[in-house]
Amino acid sequence: MATATIFAKTFLKKLFINNNLINMSHHNAVLLLGSNTGDQKKNLEIAFEKITERNMQILHKSEFLYSEPVEFVSSNNFCNIALRIETGLSPIQLLDCLKEIEIGMGRLVDSGKSRNYSDRVIDIDIVSYDNIIFFCSRLEIPHYRHLHEREFSRLLLNSLFLNRT
Repeated sequence: MATATIFAKTFLKKLFINNNLINMSHHNAVLLLGSNTGDQKKNLEIAFEKITERNMQILHKSEFLYSEPVEFVSSNNFCNIALRIETGLSPIQLLDCLKEIEIGMGRLVDSGKSRNYSDRVIDIDIVSYDNIIFFCSRLEIPHYRHLHEREFSRLLLNSLFLNRT
């Protein structure tokens, strides 16, 4: 009996890393990425690499789509793409990971918090995660604006699910 208890405690300890329970299941998420400074396509490709470096698998990509800025004025158009990924991260862990990628690539302002949109080297939004509805002060899934208000987003999502590239 004592051996079983020790084994169980050791096993449970190994499941916890940094006080987070490792999620052993896989989840599908849809991300929208955009860049409107520098070499925009290269910025997006760097973001792809950083996503895969963090143990997320890119399952499908949409076509690239150029669009004018939304909710702010700039002479720099965006290059956008939609991705369907597989991840073992929870929605909040995924958000934190994507924010780390944005900051690591040089993004200075989180417009999601301030609602002050501006030019940016990279923007990564979670549009959906499995088929859940999730809402907290930091994250809303599904992403209402991308699904209902932004035409370029709908075009990217159609491309993602129709082309399966």
